[in-house]
Amino acid sequence: MKATLIVCFALLITLPCQGLTTRMAVSQGSAQNKGAILLTVSGEVDHPLTLTASDISALPHLTVRAKEHSGEQATFKGVALIEVLKMAGIKFGESMRGKALSTFFVVKASDGYQVIFTPPELDPAFTDRTVLLADEKNGGPLSAAEGPLRIIVPEEKRQARWVRNVLSISVRHAD
Repeated sequence: MKATLIVCFALLITLPCQGLTTRMAVSQGSAQNKGAILLTVSGEVDHPLTLTASDISALPHLTVRAKEHSGEQATFKGVALIEVLKMAGIKFGESMRGKALSTFFVVKASDGYQVIFTPPELDPAFTDRTVLLADEKNGGPLSAAEGPLRIIVPEEKRQARWVRNVLSISVRHAD
């Protein structure tokens, strides 16, 4: 009986410490990963980009509410996709005509999933929609299954172009 009580007491003392150690390691790992590359923008751009978590967190963020695939409402925070593409040298607004209208953006996820967006779908001169490159959901970071970056298109009826774990954007022109 004494031996059982001693073991139980030892477990009560060490288990919370192990959890603390794990939480500290995760927290420290997150801080170290601020410099890890989260997103590349390449292809037919003036300025190819490699963005880290720090780079993305320094950009102006928007908040949108949208219905998840499950039907639940969620609040997402992130950068308007158009702002990232402008940083790469993509022109929008009045210059969006002619060959510029044959441009498309391939957004690729870590699992190989890919979707396409076109400039008029992102440009305020053509639409009121916001396509968001989200890095937060409901006040916290995205889950490992969703992020660290996720495309959110709030007004679309289906979430087929809501890309989880976004890795890259390739800018191309149709022939």
